[in-house]
Formats: sequence, structure tokens, C-alpha cells
Amino acid sequence: MNEKLVLSNEGVFPVVKDLHGNELSELPKTGLPIAGTIQGEGKLAGVPSLFIRLSSCNLRCIWTMDNGEFCRCDTTYASFHPDKTTELMPAEVVTWVKHNIGTIRHVVITGGEPLLQKRPLAQLCQQLKTELNLHLTLETNGTLYDEEVAKWVDLFSISPKLSNSTPTPEKLAFYKLTESGPTKFHNEKRRNTNVLQAYINLCNETNKDLQLKYVVGKKSDAIEIESDFLTHLKNYKKDDILVMPLGASRQELALSAPLVMELAITNGWRYSPRVHIEMFGSKKGV
Repeated sequence: MNEKLVLSNEGVFPVVKDLHGNELSELPKTGLPIAGTIQGEGKLAGVPSLFIRLSSCNLRCIWTMDNGEFCRCDTTYASFHPDKTTELMPAEVVTWVKHNIGTIRHVVITGGEPLLQKRPLAQLCQQLKTELNLHLTLETNGTLYDEEVAKWVDLFSISPKLSNSTPTPEKLAFYKLTESGPTKFHNEKRRNTNVLQAYINLCNETNKDLQLKYVVGKKSDAIEIESDFLTHLKNYKKDDILVMPLGASRQELALSAPLVMELAITNGWRYSPRVHIEMFGSKKGV
């Protein structure tokens, strides 16, 4: 059965042409007169890329900074309240990509949580690979796994959520949010080591790559990464463990980055920058 993908209001970005190949009247949010941006995080930071953002998420991340301030997911418009969405068939999304891809060879599929739409997502990934032969990165929170999607992906960019991400009553009250299914069950869903092991096993058996990219805002997070995740996983590579500073703004990154760099050096993990926030702040579509 053919199913449509539900995309966030960004859809495919940054672009200079719409779905039908018509030139857009405004520049992309990057301010550049060309389609594409650079990957801001992880192993491929700095690589020219085009992004596809799908809507909806099964988690509701709200963190506490080391100074006690709260910091929620930096794409709430795709996860917390995806009210502005676009529904397209996978083939339509591929056409949109074709109009804007140019010399770019990397496409990043992100969310929200893309694997909530696993059936049309698998079709999208297959068509992007077979028709355009693009390198595909899948951004996921590591709670879901699907073989049909996984066989088309080159890099699994997995961001397992630490307990600091749990939306407590105090956090919900601060952001004037009510308790719902995703907030109520966030803590029990956020850690799935069986899913993480499935990704590790697949990459060890193939030429696919992965990164376990932990958002870190407190010194105690390093202990939790070891005790709640790494001790339960087998055959992962130390080089695949990344720590990334917590923050949805330049100011928040400035607070957490020195701590995260120290933890990366101390534990022999990789430090992941957040180049897009450093360059553009909390702007969407970059």
C-alpha cells in the first residue's frame, strides 16, 4: 500500500525550488542563493547536505542545564506540536530533492522521529538510493528499528536519550505543557538497548556506519552513558561514541560546551559540534 509521508513545515530544506521545480521568491533560511547547507553534527559535520524533516515524535525531551535552567528539544515544531505539516508521497519528495540536489551527495532524514513512518520512509530511502545514488543519514532517537528502512541507510545517527531528558512535572509546568502519552511514557521508552544493539550488529555485518550521539549537559551524564548504555552493549567501536553539548541557542551551547569537551577528552569519546546553531542560532531551515 502506498502511504504518504507527513513532513514538518520545513519539508525538504534548504531549497531554491519548490516541489514542481519553480524558483522560490525568497532565499533559503541560510541566506545563500543556493540549495543545501552543511551537516552541523556528528562524524559528517561540515559535509554539504540536503535535509528532509519528518513530523511527529514518540518522545518529549526537556533537559536541565548544569546551571538549573530548562532546555527543551530544539525542533519542537516537528515533535511537540507538529501543527503545520505537508503530506507527500515518497516519489514527490524524491522529485523535490531532484530539483535542488545539484552537486550535493548527502541527504539527511530527520525529525521528529522518522521511524514512526517506517513504511513510506522505506520507500523514500529506496528511491533516493536507486534513482539518485545518494548517501543517506537517518537521524533517530534509537527507540525503533526497521529492517526495510535500515537496508537503504548509510549512516545511522542515533541520539539515545539520557534520564536528564525526562519531562518532569516542573519542566512541563515551566513550558505550560500538559501531560500526554509521549510525556507520560517518555522515561520508559527513551532507552532501548536491544534496538541499539541491532544497529551495532547490522553495521558490524555490513559497510554501514553509526554514531551514538549523546546530548550532555551535566557531569553526571558521563556516568549514566557508561552504566545505562555502554555496559549493556557489545562490539561497538569507541570511535562511534559521541558527546554533544546541550543547547538550542548559542548562549546555552556556550554554557555546556566546555564541560562536554572535558568529558570527551577524559573518556576517550568524540566531541560533536553543533555548527548550525553556532552559525545561525536557533533559526529553522538551516
